[in-house]
Amino acid sequence: WSSDVCSSDLFERFVETWHKAEAGEIEQAEIHLNFEDFAMLASVLTPKRLELMKTLRQHGPLSVRALSKQLERDYKNVHVDASALEEADLIQRTEEGLLVAPWDVIDAHVRLVA
Repeated sequence: WSSDVCSSDLFERFVETWHKAEAGEIEQAEIHLNFEDFAMLASVLTPKRLELMKTLRQHGPLSVRALSKQLERDYKNVHVDASALEEADLIQRTEEGLLVAPWDVIDAHVRLVA
């Protein structure tokens, strides 16, 4: 996804991370996904998709069929939502092809002033 995040903000984040890595202060890599604007984020992370991610986080790796049963939703709709989330890297597949939500937290920042 493209981002309107200021390049100086990205550079500062990179430099800060570099210094932490040199000092041995990084325990786990951080992953940042940037969306062009709030409308783009909202189109990808709908309430149903957020519920899907929470269910994956609570119940572990699931097939689309098992996930649709857990959510009590139509298989086709869950498949469409899972595909969109997977394309945005918000969920992933295991080696066995099961869906997982590897994130504990989604932290969104919306810039009101450019």
